[in-house]
Amino acid sequence: MVMGDITLTTPALTSLLEARVQITYLSKYGRYLGNLSPHLTKNSILRMNQHAAHADGIKRHHIAQRFVLGKLRNMRTLLMRYHRSSPDPLISTQIESLTRCIKATEQTEYAGVPDTIVMHEIDAEIMEEQSGTVVDRMNGLGSLLGCEGAGSAAYFGVFERLIKCGWAHGFCKRIRRPPTDPVNAMLSYGYVILTGQVASALASVGFDPYIGYLHASRYGKPALALDLMEEFRPIIVDSVVLSLLNNRQLEAKDFVLELNSYRMTDATKRLFLEKFEERMQEVITHPVFSYKVSYRRCLELQARLLAKYLTGEIAEYTPLIVR
Repeated sequence: MVMGDITLTTPALTSLLEARVQITYLSKYGRYLGNLSPHLTKNSILRMNQHAAHADGIKRHHIAQRFVLGKLRNMRTLLMRYHRSSPDPLISTQIESLTRCIKATEQTEYAGVPDTIVMHEIDAEIMEEQSGTVVDRMNGLGSLLGCEGAGSAAYFGVFERLIKCGWAHGFCKRIRRPPTDPVNAMLSYGYVILTGQVASALASVGFDPYIGYLHASRYGKPALALDLMEEFRPIIVDSVVLSLLNNRQLEAKDFVLELNSYRMTDATKRLFLEKFEERMQEVITHPVFSYKVSYRRCLELQARLLAKYLTGEIAEYTPLIVR
C-alpha cells in the first residue's frame, strides 16, 4: 500500500512485480487511486470460464448468491458474539432478522421476474439501503439484492450498540460517501484497503478482477474483488474497527472534520493499518480444508475455490463462514 507522496524506486517496483505483489496507490486521505499489477497469469482457461459464467444468468446468480450468504452469515456471527457477552433485546431481534434474510437468500432464483417467495421477508429499510447500491449492480438479481440490503440494514441498525468507546462517535447508520462520523470513516477506509488485498489475491490465481457477478462490471471497477470481499467485510474490517474503539485506542481527537466529512489523522491511519495487518495475520481453522491458515491466506484459498467451481472441478463455491 502506497499512501500519499511516497516514491518507490524502479528496482523496488521491479522486485515487487517479479514477486507478483500488487502495488495499490492511495491518496494521503486514503482514497483509492489505482493499482500497479503484475501481468496476468497464464491461466487463460480460467478467465474464459470466468467470462462465460458472467454471461450465464443462472450461474451468475448462483455465484452472487454464495457471496451474499457468506456476508450475511458472518454479519450474524459477529452480532451473536457481542450478544453473548452483553445480551441486548434489540440485537437479538436483528439476529432473527438476519436469519430470515439468510433463509430468503437461499430461496432466491434467477428467473427474470420478481421472486415472490422472499418479498414478505424484506424489511422496509431495504429501500433506503438499496438506493445507493442497486443501480451499481447487475440486472436480474433483484430478490438477492433485496435480501442483502435488508440484512445489511438489520446489521448496521444495531452496529452502534456494539461500540463501547466512551465518547460520542456519532454513528447511526452506514454512510459511504462522504463519511459523516468517525466510525463510517474507518469502515470506508478499511474496505478500500481490503479491496486491494482481495484484488491482489484474485490476480495471483489468474482471475480478471474487473469481471464480477454480484457487482456490475464497469470501467476501472474491480467488480470481482468487491464480490469476494463481501464475506470478509464483517470478520476483518468491522472487527478491526470495533477492536480499536472498544479497547479505547482511539479518541475523538484522532479524527478531523473537513467539509462535513470525517477523516482519520495520519497517526490514526498508521494505527489502523497496524491492527489491520495483525488481523490479516491471525490464524483460524479453514472450514473447508480443516487446517490452520491466516486470514490473508484465506483470501487466496477462497479465490482458488471460486476458480475450481468455474472450471468444473467442484460442484459449488463455498464462502468462508466463521463461527
